[in-house]
Amino acid sequence: MKLLCVRHPQPAIAPGHCYGASDVPVAEAELARVHAALAGAGLPGALPVYASPLQRCSLLARRLQPCALRLDARLAEMDFGAWELRPWSGIARVEVDAWAADLLHYRPGGAENVLDVAARVAAFVGDLRTSSYSGAPGGTGGDGPCGEPAGQAQALLLCHAGTIRLLAALATGLPLEQAALQAAATPHRIGYGEIVALDC
Repeated sequence: MKLLCVRHPQPAIAPGHCYGASDVPVAEAELARVHAALAGAGLPGALPVYASPLQRCSLLARRLQPCALRLDARLAEMDFGAWELRPWSGIARVEVDAWAADLLHYRPGGAENVLDVAARVAAFVGDLRTSSYSGAPGGTGGDGPCGEPAGQAQALLLCHAGTIRLLAALATGLPLEQAALQAAATPHRIGYGEIVALDC
C-alpha cells in the first residue's frame, strides 16, 4: 500500500510557538499556494483522501475535491496540553529537559506522549490495510472508498510533520516503541505542503 503524505500549509501563527493539537487557521493565500502546488504535482487521480480534522489539513483536503474524504482524529498532531499556543521560549527549561530525557513516556504539557500518538497512527494504518474503511460513498466497484480493493489502494494523507515522521518509522516495520522513538528523534525537515511517499 502506497501512502502519499502531505504536510499541511503553514498556519497563521507567530514563529516559535507550540501548536500541536491547536486548531490554528491558515491564510487563504497559503492555502491556495499549497493547493496549486499539489494540483501541479501529477498526483494519481481518484485517490481516497484521509485528513486530520484540524483545519490546516481539512481545508486543503476539501479543496482537493477527492472521490472520498475521511477526517480521522488519529492523524492529528500530538497534543501538547498546557504547552499549546505558548512560545517555546516561555516553557520552563526543566520541563523541556524532562521531555528530552524520556522522549517515549514524558507527557509534554500533561497531555499525550509519543507512544500515545504512535499507537493511534499505527491503528489508522492497520485499518487501511484491512476493510475497515470499505463501503464509503463514491465507490465504483471495489470495497475501498473509491472503488479499489480494500487494503490494496494508494491513499493521499493530509496531516502533520509529527504524524508523517511516525508513519515513516512504522513503514520500516519497527515495533511500536522503536518506531515512536525513531520518529521522536528524527530531525524535523518536512516542509509545508511537502509530499512524502511511503510504502506501508
